[in-house]
Amino acid sequence: MAWMFTLRGDLKTRTRLILELCGVAIIIAIWVIITTGENPIVRSGILPRPLKVLNAYGDLYKDNSLIQNSFKSLGLNIAGYAKALMLTIPLGFIIGLYPLFRGLFKRHIDAVRFIPLTAVTSLFIVWFGIGTSMKVNFLAFGILIFLLPIIVQRIDEVEDVYLKTVYTIGASDWQTIRTVYFPSVMSRLFDDIRVLTAISWTYIIVAEGIGSQGGLGALIFRVGQRQGRVDKTFAVLLLIILIGIIQDRIFMRMDKEFFPHKYQVRDAHKHSKLDKPSVWDTVMEFAFTAMTWIFLALYIVLAINEVAGFLNNIKIMDYLFGDTQWVIHLIFLSMIFYKVRKFWMNRARRLDHLKAQPSDVSG
Repeated sequence: MAWMFTLRGDLKTRTRLILELCGVAIIIAIWVIITTGENPIVRSGILPRPLKVLNAYGDLYKDNSLIQNSFKSLGLNIAGYAKALMLTIPLGFIIGLYPLFRGLFKRHIDAVRFIPLTAVTSLFIVWFGIGTSMKVNFLAFGILIFLLPIIVQRIDEVEDVYLKTVYTIGASDWQTIRTVYFPSVMSRLFDDIRVLTAISWTYIIVAEGIGSQGGLGALIFRVGQRQGRVDKTFAVLLLIILIGIIQDRIFMRMDKEFFPHKYQVRDAHKHSKLDKPSVWDTVMEFAFTAMTWIFLALYIVLAINEVAGFLNNIKIMDYLFGDTQWVIHLIFLSMIFYKVRKFWMNRARRLDHLKAQPSDVSG
């Protein structure tokens, strides 16, 4: 048991899973203990009982359009991220790579991080109104001011040995950016994006509190402040946590797909090799792949329905995502492009391998 208290010790996948489940059970047990009885340690107006929070989901579904509000917030989160990344990545590379732009703007970018975002909501209302456009741009700005300096920092962290290698073989500036800077920065940037995913939900709650266009943030204000339903508030907060965990798992899976070298380990002989997957990893890999194809098929059906209206003329994507459905199309079309491109690349690789094999000609 002493190994469990080793500083920065590693846990096997099975052990970590068991401990995580035990941790959840301990938290729930404490929650039950302090909220149970006629005179609980914490009264229900502060912390409702777990069963009451669970039952609140039924009321939220019937009375507060829980599913539609959840998808609106999810669409807003993804749209804000997409817009922020489309702006931040090219700006970050320009400022980080070229001394002229670094000298002009780097100090200013560092200073912008100290702007309290909740204080500039009035400016975004003046600029974009109180609709979805304001919320998406506000969220994109909140992500941009934190992510832009990080990209510049990641560019500075690119190891000189790779740069010297490509310069030695005569690579141009564009080839250096494409083969060294971009892969190196993006592989590190995925970890930063995962961290900012949690922070972005704070901005969503602030943005959705403005106006009455729906979303989980607006739902929290409505059921918490106006109705005084603390149990509903906790139910929505737990749902946001669940969505955040799922997003984090998806980012981790994408990270392994795009940057497998990050998950290599060193053996005793100092040779790199891929870490051997556990049974749990294999099961999760299969589940993720299956769900990917299921969601792609579902998207194709729903996208066709948006045009043809064969599902009782109900446009489901418009109903769920509203003005942010453009980012759903962007994501799934990118997935389809990636799958097709990967298929053709693997096919070409197999054909090249077959051509490279010596033919067995019998006499």
